[in-house]
Amino acid sequence: MEVYEKIKFLRKFKGWSQEEMAEKLQMALNGYAKIEQGKVDINLSRLKQISEALGVELAQLVGLNEKNVFNFIENFQHECIFQQSHHNVIEQTTCKHELEKAHLIIEQKDKEIAYLKDIIELIKNKA
Repeated sequence: MEVYEKIKFLRKFKGWSQEEMAEKLQMALNGYAKIEQGKVDINLSRLKQISEALGVELAQLVGLNEKNVFNFIENFQHECIFQQSHHNVIEQTTCKHELEKAHLIIEQKDKEIAYLKDIIELIKNKA
């Protein structure tokens, strides 16, 4: 997964539109959209700004892989549960919504894995 794909994934996971993300970064929507499309190289200072907006460490953003995605989701869910039980800050429906999004992400990953297995099988049969 390329960095621009990770940025898009995390933005969507947070439920933010491109407009909201561009606003958080104090940049034009068109410029931000080009980042998510992989049409521009992102300099280090912009990557740091993006990681701060998304609430992840820069190293995690750059090194994010499937394992990190699931850890990110799991940590977020634990945080929701902790805050609900100890601080009563996050409503139960919000946690349920986040959990549903996590399940959709896992479902999508399963589909991608199946697709990649099909490609591998086609390549084996062709050889």
